[in-house]
Amino acid sequence: MLNQIFKISTDSGIPKYKQLINSLLEAIEADLIHKGDRLPSINAICREFSLSRDTVLVAFNELKARGVISSVPGKGYYVESTVTQFKHKIFLLFDELNAFKEVLYNSFLESLRGQAVVDIYFHHFNRQVFKDLIEASNGAYTSYVIMPAKFNDAYSVLKQLPQDKVYILDQTNVTLVKHYPSVYQNFEKDMISALNSGIDNLKKYHKLFLVFPGGKEPLGQMKGFNKFCDNHKDQWESEVISSLKHHQIQKGEVYIVPSDKDLVSLVKTAKSENLELGVDLGIISYNDTPLKEVVADGISTISTDFELMGELLASMVLNKEDNQIENKSHLIRRKSL
Repeated sequence: MLNQIFKISTDSGIPKYKQLINSLLEAIEADLIHKGDRLPSINAICREFSLSRDTVLVAFNELKARGVISSVPGKGYYVESTVTQFKHKIFLLFDELNAFKEVLYNSFLESLRGQAVVDIYFHHFNRQVFKDLIEASNGAYTSYVIMPAKFNDAYSVLKQLPQDKVYILDQTNVTLVKHYPSVYQNFEKDMISALNSGIDNLKKYHKLFLVFPGGKEPLGQMKGFNKFCDNHKDQWESEVISSLKHHQIQKGEVYIVPSDKDLVSLVKTAKSENLELGVDLGIISYNDTPLKEVVADGISTISTDFELMGELLASMVLNKEDNQIENKSHLIRRKSL
C-alpha cells in the first residue's frame, strides 16, 4: 500500500519532499486512496525511502496547509480532502528564511485555507538568483509574491511578469508602489515611532547606538534612527556603527541591533562585564520571536505583526485586491530596555 501511495525517484531533479506531495496527489486522483483513509506513518515512510523525518514533515505540513490531509494527535495523518486541483498556484520568493519569516510564511499558508498551492524560493540577496528565478517562473503561476529586498532595479526584472499577478511583500520603493499591490513595512517611520514610544525607558541612558552593517538591512532603519536622534540631539549622544568588533561597550548606552548575531554578542558581553540589562545597558532587537521573550529575561524588540502580514497578503491574493497596505511596527518593551 505504501508504495502505491508514495513514489520517490533518486534520479529526479525534483526535491524529495515535493515528490512525496505529488505522488500522494496522484494517488488520490487515481482513486487509490480516499477521504478518511489513514496514511502510512512518518517512520514507515522514512524507512521505506531512506528519508529524514524532516523531509517527510515538510511534505505533510504543506499538504496540511493545502487542506489535503489532517492529523489526529497520537493516531496519525488522514486524507482530509480529495480535491487536488487548485484555482491558485502561487510563486513565493523570499530573500531568506529566518524565525520571523517562518511565522509570516505559516500565517500566509493557513490564511489561504487550502485554496492554493504555494512554491517557495529564496534569492538570498543575490540579484542574479533573483533574476533567474523570476525568468524561470514566468507563465507557470497564477500569482507571484515577491520580496525584492533592496534591489533598486527590481522593476526592470519584474515587469516581464503579468502586472496583475504580482504582489510585493515586506519592502517596497516608489517605483514598485506605482505598479503593484503590496503589504510592506515603512522602516523609517517605524523606527521613529518605536523610539518615540520608548522615550521614558531611554531617558536613563546617555548614548544611543545603531549597529548597522549595511548590505541586507533596510536603509529606512538608519534614516529613521538618524532623524530621531537629530530631533533629540540635546538629550542623547548618538552614533551609527557598522560592527561591534573592536567596539568597547560602556555603561549607560543603548544598542539597537537589527542582526541577531549582534544581539547574541551584546548579551554575552554584558554578562562577562557584569552589566545588568535594562539598568546598565539597554538593548533593542529587531523582529520579535518567541525566543526573545525569554532570552536574558526578555529582549525588547521593534517588530511588525508577521501573522497579520501573512493574513493580509493571503486576502489580497485570493480576492485580487489592488492595495498598498502598510503593516505597522511597534516597540515591545521587555527587561533589556
